[in-house]
Amino acid sequence: MIKALIKKTLPKPILNQFNQLKYRGNQVYCPCCEKNFREFMPYRTRNNAMCPNCQSLERHRLLWLYFNNKTNLLTDNLKVLHVAPEAWLSAKLQSQSNLDYLSVDLVSPLAMEKIDITNIPYADQTFDVILCNHVLEHIPNDSKAITELYRVLKMQGWATIQSPIDPDLETTYEDFNIVTAEGRTKAFGQEDHVRIYGKDYQSKLQQGGFKVKIDSYAQELGNSKQHKYGIVGDEDIYFCCKQIKN
Repeated sequence: MIKALIKKTLPKPILNQFNQLKYRGNQVYCPCCEKNFREFMPYRTRNNAMCPNCQSLERHRLLWLYFNNKTNLLTDNLKVLHVAPEAWLSAKLQSQSNLDYLSVDLVSPLAMEKIDITNIPYADQTFDVILCNHVLEHIPNDSKAITELYRVLKMQGWATIQSPIDPDLETTYEDFNIVTAEGRTKAFGQEDHVRIYGKDYQSKLQQGGFKVKIDSYAQELGNSKQHKYGIVGDEDIYFCCKQIKN
């Protein structure tokens, strides 16, 4: 109860300082904000999940390491479309002098433009890079969103398109008769999700035109670095390319 009261009443900057003091140490490291802590904070039902400083989660830290070490995002001159911008990532990318950066969303106040990604008002082959992470599970017509992302991506461009995936499901489960928050939470894991993807997620992206590489970068890092950075070892990155079709 005291924890909840502190969280509710303290201004965010002061709460951040409180959390940083509470979790001070050097057993884990957040690559997003470049700070060390004793451990990461719990988030929902997960321990060791949220950075006490920048609030990045496991998937965010994995992506940032991936962008740094396995892509040209921070080195080449690129036009970037960032869908449903995460605050920490948006701030970092806007500060990059090599990027022509645009963030979009239907409702988020963080977004630079209000855009429905099932109907993107930009010409074919506009963007070099698209970042669209944990978005498609919210969108009823996900196939239209995927084809729109493919359309506005430049030839030889790339995208990361991440979604929660249940590895025990052979095929994606959705039921549009489920409309209540309680029903969606029970069926899909969160009240604003409309589906839960299964092992067919890669094929869904491919059907939209993408060439998809499933990159097990977290496993490549090994157990020691997974713990140090607070990332989940079995989370794959869906690296999607737009290439000339033979």
